[in-house]
Amino acid sequence: MKYSRLTKEQFEELHQEFINFLATQSITAKEWTAIKTNTPEVAEQELDVFSDLIWEGVLSKVKYLEHISPQQMHLFHCTDKHMRLIALKVKKESIDITTKEGYTWFRDNLMSDDVEFFTAKKDYSDDKGQDKFKLIQEGANITKGALYQYFENLVSK
Repeated sequence: MKYSRLTKEQFEELHQEFINFLATQSITAKEWTAIKTNTPEVAEQELDVFSDLIWEGVLSKVKYLEHISPQQMHLFHCTDKHMRLIALKVKKESIDITTKEGYTWFRDNLMSDDVEFFTAKKDYSDDKGQDKFKLIQEGANITKGALYQYFENLVSK
């Protein structure tokens, strides 16, 4: 497998897509039941192939990722050739920006000496999808980029 197997909930959500996937391989519902019973290793391989196909499709569309931890915020813009990063770090250990109160403090003190801004640009490796997937595995979420765009406007001024 290139990525990771979808969860049970994700498979349930993509039930119709999985049926279509099996149909493209001329596997009927009856045959699928037989495969699961008689050759579970083949069924496992089909689940893995389907998972990778779904991940490929999702990752190819990812434009923004964000990872927020108690003292840091990493905002990624995934362009065609590279990723741009805006990182923010809160120097005060008592502040946790993952809480409502901490985020309010963060927002109100953005321009203080207690918040540091960093920017960076990194070219992709040979596998752009894997680069994005690794960030997701590390806790990043796919977003529409509102936070990135907000901070990009602040940083570029």
